[in-house]
Amino acid sequence: MSFWFRRRRRSIFDHFIDELIREFEEEVRALEEELEDLMRRGGARVKGPYIYGVRITIGPDGVPKIEEFGNVKPTRREGVKILEEMEPLVDVIDHYDEVWVIADIPGVDKNKIKVKATEDKVVIRAENSKKYYKVVDLPSKVKPETAKATYKNGVLEIRIKKVTPEKKEEKEEGYDVKIE
Repeated sequence: MSFWFRRRRRSIFDHFIDELIREFEEEVRALEEELEDLMRRGGARVKGPYIYGVRITIGPDGVPKIEEFGNVKPTRREGVKILEEMEPLVDVIDHYDEVWVIADIPGVDKNKIKVKATEDKVVIRAENSKKYYKVVDLPSKVKPETAKATYKNGVLEIRIKKVTPEKKEEKEEGYDVKIE
């Protein structure tokens, strides 16, 4: 018998992922039902589009991380809340002596994007025909004055030098970051 026909053994990890996906599908179904009900009742005050998405990643510690993005937010009290500002999909990369923040912000003019960096977070705000807003917690302390940002083809890339243990500067109000 060829190895093409052999069946792979399922591990405990496979069961864990299957269960995680099943729970996620149930949550999405419930969210869709609440959103449809909200729209039927006329509770949606924000004109479309209505965007809700998730990204599931496995961190270096092996723990799955679920990140939501879009302008539809599930809440315990109201069921579903539609926001005017969309939360962009963001990647944070801890890269040697820098932290990179890469945000997907399509359809915005470069001069309409505002980025503010502090020692432990980056705030992204953009407003054109679409509105975006995201507060990004950073994995390491950084030097906000070293932040450099570029914007090309709808992708905002921010690079910030990490604080070395010998030099630690503190400035609470943050620094405005010029986008090139």
